[in-house]
Amino acid sequence: MDVSQYDVIWNTQSKHSGEAMPCGGFDTGASVWTEENDILFYLDRSGHFDENNQMLKAGRIRIHFEENPFVHTFRQQLSLKDGSVWITGDDVQVNIWFEVTQPVCHVDVVSEQETTVNVSYENWRLHVRPLCGEERMAASSFVSCPEDVYTYPDAVTAKESEVLFYHQNRNDQLVFDKSVDAQGLGHVKDQLINCQKDLIFGGRLTGTDCTFTGEYEGSYADVPYRGYRLRSAEKTTHHFSIFLHSEQTPQAETFVSHLCAMTSAADAKQTAVKWWTDFFDRSYIAINDEKGETDTGYTLARNYTLFRYMLGCNAYGKYPTKFNGGLFTTDACFSVDERHRGKTPDFRMWGGGAFTAQNQRLVYWPMLKSGDFDMMAPQFDFYNNLLSNAEIRTREYWGHEGCSFCEQLENTGLSIWWNYGFDNTSDENHHRPKHFDKAELRGPWTRYEYSTQLEFSYMILKYHEYTKADIKQYIPLIESCVRFYFEHYKQIYKENTMSEYDENGKLFISPSTALETYKNAVNPTDAVSGLRAVVKKLCALPQYVDCAYYEELFSHLPEIPTVDIYGGKCIKPADFWSGCINFEIPELYPVFPYEQYGIGRENLTTVIHTWNHVPDGQKDYISWHQDGIFTARMGLTEEAREINTKKLQNGPRRFPAFWGPGHDWVPDHNWGGSGMIGLQDMLVQQYKNTIYVLPAWPNEWDVSFKLHLEGGITIESVYQNGTLQYTLAGEDAAQYTVIDCLHQ
Repeated sequence: MDVSQYDVIWNTQSKHSGEAMPCGGFDTGASVWTEENDILFYLDRSGHFDENNQMLKAGRIRIHFEENPFVHTFRQQLSLKDGSVWITGDDVQVNIWFEVTQPVCHVDVVSEQETTVNVSYENWRLHVRPLCGEERMAASSFVSCPEDVYTYPDAVTAKESEVLFYHQNRNDQLVFDKSVDAQGLGHVKDQLINCQKDLIFGGRLTGTDCTFTGEYEGSYADVPYRGYRLRSAEKTTHHFSIFLHSEQTPQAETFVSHLCAMTSAADAKQTAVKWWTDFFDRSYIAINDEKGETDTGYTLARNYTLFRYMLGCNAYGKYPTKFNGGLFTTDACFSVDERHRGKTPDFRMWGGGAFTAQNQRLVYWPMLKSGDFDMMAPQFDFYNNLLSNAEIRTREYWGHEGCSFCEQLENTGLSIWWNYGFDNTSDENHHRPKHFDKAELRGPWTRYEYSTQLEFSYMILKYHEYTKADIKQYIPLIESCVRFYFEHYKQIYKENTMSEYDENGKLFISPSTALETYKNAVNPTDAVSGLRAVVKKLCALPQYVDCAYYEELFSHLPEIPTVDIYGGKCIKPADFWSGCINFEIPELYPVFPYEQYGIGRENLTTVIHTWNHVPDGQKDYISWHQDGIFTARMGLTEEAREINTKKLQNGPRRFPAFWGPGHDWVPDHNWGGSGMIGLQDMLVQQYKNTIYVLPAWPNEWDVSFKLHLEGGITIESVYQNGTLQYTLAGEDAAQYTVIDCLHQ
């Protein structure tokens, strides 16, 4: 497939940063736009978390020409084949691109006539700034916190031919210390991994034959800033670089020396082009190519590809791609709503260093079928690196083993402070009365929710089945996730009944919750199906675990809750619950992500009956809603087409794959991720050694695709004018049976 057909091309300049275009590589992204003849972009990098765990942008870059180069011609293009942005004027061409082996951004300018170019670094973190009201959502531990909270200024220096900028976390103001103390873990603080202490992050803007010409003041979106300008010599070719660096060191001088030692390889551009070429060669989806942009199917495939590109920009981040905007948030007054005017470009809802697992998972599940296996490590390592913190938390609170990762985590592996609650706050849902259990979260939505640690365990196990890669390093994490459930709920049940298991010899999971929705739940379906899926996989991995031990555990797992109702069998959200406060569908988690019901299985009618009787108000397509995945996995073609069309249609911003805000933010990455999964599952599914091609596909949509499957298999297929052709590749391809679902 020629990925260039999906390039985004604009022939007019943008009105503001809300009309930006994404560009990036390695772990760094830029939101690029051209406004009033200046080219601007925000720089964002994975792991730039300040004292409050806000995700701070590296800054804004402005490219200014002393004579307007866009009098007659303007063209801005996201070039997917080389992963870069090209901006062309009357006699000037600008190329913005990123290295793929280190966090470096480059700007190349070529002009027909000799000219000078001004490139500036702009920074708005000039003074100590209070975080008040809704702005606290960017540092979500502090929402409802009665304390004063501040964003602290950066250090910026400019001399000769460079501008150096960085943020050094103040060790006496870390949310880590405040939150750990508040959660009753201060006495073990020295045992906990602290990723905030001594953290410094920033960068260096430099250019060939450049001179620093001074500072200037300005305001953008009602946010004051200071600019630091480099001016190039007059010539026809110009090159500028922004090197980014972060490390934990107590000495700013050490950070600066390491930053200034960064250099680019001579073949960095060629390496980047090859990386993006290989990226788009290893998988693709193309629908109704000959019909073009006015066709619905074509639009879905293009937006799928554009969003996958956005995920590729954080391929190798220290931290997972954030579900609430990733690397591409801009000024919220333009990208989201005018009511956010005056908030800095660092603002985003649902936090920066806080990770909401129910949302994060949807960013990473599609990487299995797209074959982007190397990009999954940041998500796996996020939990693996923090395992000891989550195990210490469990031992200190309950005195047993296993890890307890909460639903909304700081990058410490502990709950965000807001969910844990405050002793003195006017927010009654997050106020901790003196009698409240010190071990449990006060926030009602996430209280008792630990099931997402099972889902990431299952994702790692599926990664192993797709790649056959060694996952030895993650086995302690997976075992600890399972151990928590058995240790925790056996202990609670024994304290109340003097027995570890119920009268049927089964684990009794209570008090619990079915996702954030069904509260005071007993045996919630997301946890039960997750445990059954993970433990069953472990039973088949003798190279890693004691399989007999897990077979014994499996015998004690409760069955997935069901009930005969509405003329058939339905899966229940849990055995029992007392109330409902959200709108999720945990009763279909045995379909996705846990694959216990679906196409090729005898129980397919049960989940279809369940789907048909999901309570009013629970179904939707926006943000993290999974309805397009559920319906595809049940083979409900018309419903899958309708929902996934809504998912992957053009978003409301100028760049078509900038969806949201929905429940979350702009661009909404779990919106795009769930859309990717739904489209993939419409095309191909797998159960044991049988591959189902086009299991939920409209017969009037032509399509070609290359996707990855379990067992190291890839499938390339073309469906055109009612005829299907396919090729399986892989060492064990001959072991698989393929079923053409449109013509069976």
